[in-house]
Amino acid sequence: MTNPVVLPVDQPMRGERKERRGGSDFSELSRRITEAGLLRRRPLYYSVRFGLVAFALAGCVGAFVALGDSWGQLFVAVALAVVFGQLGLAAHDLAHQQVFSRRRLSEMGGLLVADLLLGMSYGWWMNKHTRHHANPNHEGKDPDVAPDILVWSRRQARNARGLPRFVGKHQAALFFPLLTLEGLNLSFNSFRSLRNPSTKRPVLEGTLLLAHFLVYLGGLFAVLSPAKALVFLAVHQGLFGIYLGSVFAPNHKGMPMIEEGTRLDFLRRQVLTSRNVRGGVLVDIFMGGLNYQIEHHLFPSMPTPALAKAQIITERYCAELGVPYHQAGLIESHRAALRHLRSVGEPLRAAEG
Repeated sequence: MTNPVVLPVDQPMRGERKERRGGSDFSELSRRITEAGLLRRRPLYYSVRFGLVAFALAGCVGAFVALGDSWGQLFVAVALAVVFGQLGLAAHDLAHQQVFSRRRLSEMGGLLVADLLLGMSYGWWMNKHTRHHANPNHEGKDPDVAPDILVWSRRQARNARGLPRFVGKHQAALFFPLLTLEGLNLSFNSFRSLRNPSTKRPVLEGTLLLAHFLVYLGGLFAVLSPAKALVFLAVHQGLFGIYLGSVFAPNHKGMPMIEEGTRLDFLRRQVLTSRNVRGGVLVDIFMGGLNYQIEHHLFPSMPTPALAKAQIITERYCAELGVPYHQAGLIESHRAALRHLRSVGEPLRAAEG
């Protein structure tokens, strides 16, 4: 049984150095990245990429209208799940200001893509994702490893009660089935966040979310019989959730968890808790550049097409510092995430047996 890795409390990691001549370790890497021109905006790339996604979305809508009340619509549901996944990646890049240098344009684009097209609150997700970037895999600070239905550490497992305690025993086997609910979970939390005082634009976001579901659900039940509409909804939302989970899970799950009191500088906090996913052009497209998770966490506003070159520079620099730099294939990265889930659920299985 492989135990989950936890970074030791109050101890620097191997190779850690607080300062270099002329600044921190990260500032030296940042200088090299900047000199390579990798932080420049890429308007042509995003124009083509977003144009292709818009064309695919329009194609799905056209096919849906043309097919009418037919079981052939399930093929449209599958295609639309992929398009929604790409829209989610587009919203992610907009949130990180990879597309536009001006924050207002990024927010407008994010609201349109996330709220209107996906049915997910841009403001809620932005707040959650920003906290994740600041403290990845840090218990108590990273919302992506907060205990909910799943548990992410043995400490969380020991404290689990009710449904999380039952699910935690078998969470590795249940992980992908649970992902089928992720799209609906994002929408549910989006509507719930509108009551949160921290939500900046509750009326605007609520209006956009309502418009999304009126068109989405209204279109389904206007064109399809109730049975076909429900099956379409299940296939589309289920595959959309699996797509999102397959993009985000391999990046941090199974990497070291940070306990309170662990001393890590910015570079090590981001590199040691992240995993890159190898696989070439197809993986680049499927994951929207998030397969270069280490570089994305170090330089969140870096445009997607620059990440591959940044990866070479970053890996070499980490080797100079003696900082572990983790990469794996897509299948192996998922295996590592599932091994972690199974391992942290061990206290629950032991208590049952």
